[in-house]
Amino acid sequence: MAEVAVNMVMERLITLLSGDGELVRGIHKEIEDLKIELELITSFLKEADLRAFREDGNNFGVRTWVKLLRETTYRIEDALDDYTLHVANYSNNQQQHGFNLNNLLSKAASFLKSMKKRHQIASELQDIKASVCEIGQKRKRYGFNISEKVAAGNNHDPRVGLQFVADDAIVGIESHRNELAKKLVCGSSTRTVISLVGMGGIGKTTLARKLYEDQTLVGHFDCHAWITVSQSFKVEELLRTMLRRFHEARKELPPIGIDQMDEEELIIKSRIYLQDKRYVIAFDDVWNEDFWRNIEYALLDNNKGCRIMITTRNAKVAEFCNKSSLVHVHDLKPLPLELAQQLLCRIAFQFDLEKQCPVELKDLCVDIVRKCQGLPLAIVAIGGLLSTKGKDVLQWESLNNSLSAEFETNPHLTYIRKILCFSYLDLPYYLKSCFLYLGMFPEDYSISCGRLIRLWIAQGFVKRKQRASLEQVAKEYLTELIHRSLVQVEWIDSMGRVRECRVHDLIREEVILSKWEELNLVQTCPRDLMRWKGTARHISVHSRADNFPGRSSISKSESHSVIVFEVDDLPESLFNVLLTNFKLLKEIDFKGVPLNCVPEEIGNLLHLRYLNLRDTKVKMLPKSTGKLHNLQTLDLKRSRVRELPAEVNNLCNLQYLAAYYTIYDKSSNLDRRQGVKMSYSSFANLESLEKLFSINVERQEGDELFLELGRLKQLRKLGIAKLKPKHGVTLCAAIQEMQHLESLSITSIKDDEFLQLQSMSYPPISLQRLCLRGRLTRLPNWISKLNNLVRIGLHWSRICDDSLKILGVLPNLLKFQLTNGYEGDELHFEKGYFQKLKELSLRLLSGLNKLIIDEGALPCLESLSIGPSPNLEELPWSICHLKSLQTLTFHNMPNSFGRRLLPNEGLDYWKVEHVPNVVFYCTNGPTQCYAFKLGDQRLPQDILTRFAQLLPPVRNSVHIAAGAASSIGIRDNKHLQMRIDAQGNMCSKYWTKQRIVPNILEFYGNMGSMETIDFAYQLNFSSLEE
Repeated sequence: MAEVAVNMVMERLITLLSGDGELVRGIHKEIEDLKIELELITSFLKEADLRAFREDGNNFGVRTWVKLLRETTYRIEDALDDYTLHVANYSNNQQQHGFNLNNLLSKAASFLKSMKKRHQIASELQDIKASVCEIGQKRKRYGFNISEKVAAGNNHDPRVGLQFVADDAIVGIESHRNELAKKLVCGSSTRTVISLVGMGGIGKTTLARKLYEDQTLVGHFDCHAWITVSQSFKVEELLRTMLRRFHEARKELPPIGIDQMDEEELIIKSRIYLQDKRYVIAFDDVWNEDFWRNIEYALLDNNKGCRIMITTRNAKVAEFCNKSSLVHVHDLKPLPLELAQQLLCRIAFQFDLEKQCPVELKDLCVDIVRKCQGLPLAIVAIGGLLSTKGKDVLQWESLNNSLSAEFETNPHLTYIRKILCFSYLDLPYYLKSCFLYLGMFPEDYSISCGRLIRLWIAQGFVKRKQRASLEQVAKEYLTELIHRSLVQVEWIDSMGRVRECRVHDLIREEVILSKWEELNLVQTCPRDLMRWKGTARHISVHSRADNFPGRSSISKSESHSVIVFEVDDLPESLFNVLLTNFKLLKEIDFKGVPLNCVPEEIGNLLHLRYLNLRDTKVKMLPKSTGKLHNLQTLDLKRSRVRELPAEVNNLCNLQYLAAYYTIYDKSSNLDRRQGVKMSYSSFANLESLEKLFSINVERQEGDELFLELGRLKQLRKLGIAKLKPKHGVTLCAAIQEMQHLESLSITSIKDDEFLQLQSMSYPPISLQRLCLRGRLTRLPNWISKLNNLVRIGLHWSRICDDSLKILGVLPNLLKFQLTNGYEGDELHFEKGYFQKLKELSLRLLSGLNKLIIDEGALPCLESLSIGPSPNLEELPWSICHLKSLQTLTFHNMPNSFGRRLLPNEGLDYWKVEHVPNVVFYCTNGPTQCYAFKLGDQRLPQDILTRFAQLLPPVRNSVHIAAGAASSIGIRDNKHLQMRIDAQGNMCSKYWTKQRIVPNILEFYGNMGSMETIDFAYQLNFSSLEE
């Protein structure tokens, strides 16, 4: 399938011919000829791709033709890259030479060398042109014709990608869910395995997930976890994940030293943790029969009614569990015709209120459902495809006719592949390249959407639209892939943004990896990459990787991207290998790998567009970074870089610059996240920047940097740290120039210094997220003009009650955070204000003694967080009218306040009994805190006093979250390990290990015989240094 490669090269050729004439001097004719030849072939590509897909290996002629064309397009792209690299080097050499005789001779030699190189590349292009002509002639042997449908193009529904499939677009699982729910909460107290068995795509995961997300069912258990296993699981990693998920579910910190534990230690830790708990755990996508043998000893049978759910395609997995545990096997069958029709219509007509099939399409609907044979995965995929066709009978008939030929010959996994591949083939070529690129990510990997779309942009997959940034267009691409059921949503934030996604195992295996030649992808581990002599367009490096079968047949093309995932040990010479062997690299992604430095030679990668050093140990960037004039993304989040070289200001194509670091030993949250220092020399070359955060401006005395910021008119996100009051006016003037700005964060130099931000008359109307950290004389008037504002955070601002009315009328505000930011003793939320607010956080309001929420106010509120507010004695009675409230959290509130909310005996329990999650976080002075969920019934009065005697002296904060462990550990340069027996006695020892989190020590424990909640400590020892 060469459509993706050819179309991308065509666009490259068109761009070159319409651009700088000097750039193509000497090879203009060759490029023009290539473009013409490719245009002649392009008309037949879609039919060729379809025929290659339909023949499925039965006729290698078309597949060979497509492969030759794809490899030739790679040759074209490599030749053009080589040429532009040569032009750039020649230009740099000419600029460096002076005007003396030696330099003039050097210029002449460089010119002759340049002419020779141009001649070589022209010859290469002529040779490629001959190959393209020959490929064009071979097309006639296979009888390719231009179909009317291909020539006319596809008409897509304009609503494509605007919405996700709703939860109610799932049918046929109610009876299964009811039966399995009884198995989970009723029956024997013996550990029981509930195994959901069926073919791929039958709905095993969907059913298990619905059970797992049922709060009533999960509430029956003390702890719970969901784990996707996959075929390539490692026992130790599986055990670690299991322990982490159990702790996360109870808002606890994971066990100390968990990353260093071997399999036996992990099993012991798990058994101790679960010995007194009724747990439920779901293992999704289990393939290996011996899986249970690897996991059963960690999940002890404590006769408390524990349940284990397993989804698998292999019935023998369930049989294996029967050797040592009670097993209930639930065999899932395909949907009956009526339910299958209902499911198809709900998805195909998801944008219609009634979601009903019109009369003229009913026969077609029945026919398509029968071809899907009741398989939910196939029905959902085809339904998503049909939702883009509207109610056009001709398009439905065309799709129905195409499906028939594919489904009838492939009844099992190949049949599923056919369905999913058909969805792939229906994608426009620009979405095909984006979709196939997902193969770079490992199996079961949660993909950051921001990271993904920036990688897409760097590869040139995303095409700019009028009045839209590349990032906005890329988000549309991702939304459309989600809508077509080819990508799954993993996490949506409080503002409804999709933050993480993933590819289902079936789609990854049956579609993406089956087209590895189209992507020209190799997956390998660092060790193999060091000695690998082959070439591939894209290289994915991770510890569990293995090269694909047939890797020796990969075309001889230059590598464009290297991404490293989940690698604990990175050879020091790997970066040098990349710099030496891959001159045309466009992407380097080393996120989270143990990388200490970046070589100066990185400046030689003149095609580099994406450099990700997030979460590495890199402390500085070389000055040669300024030579990377094609660089679009520079990600230094949470690295150790404190200052950027002045040469970064030369990166004329830079769009995304994220650089900040976190200091863990600061008691003030204002100083926890630190921006990096940046030269305030001219920003004229940075005018393409769209995201810039976070800049430390502490050392700025004049206004030069802020005047330069006004040049960045394309900015959509800006973060400023350590702002002095005297610079507020100049900064406001610069922000007024940024009419595309969507996110703005400003932090004062100190928490008691004023932010002088009143002078902005015309704020960016597109602003959606605003965070102000520092004193405000009053809420800036311009905030009332922010009709698109979705989220606002005011920290240490100390505003007055009148400011709430300004914020309350903002029509789209969803999230409001107020931290140490209110001066009054009474806070009043009036009816009619904050009509869409979903999250409200009122933190560190020490003077607050009365909270008033009018009946009818905050109608959409889902989450409310309060405290510490020592003078607030009770909740307002109107809390009971907040019907949308799902989570109510209190931080360090007085004991008298908490007692009023206790079930049965609390005077105010009636106010909160409708809220599913009520959580308390309490501290004892500056050093200890713990969390418990209302209704736990295990809250002793002297817990803080008892634990204060057990802990060593600490500085700053300690965090205790819900959880349990019978041993206690602290990790840092110096470690303290403690063990508490049933009587509460403690023994301890110190040892030394590599620190994982700077200045953070963790402490886990269980008080044994005390009737107390289980707990976990996190201690911040700022006095311990490396």
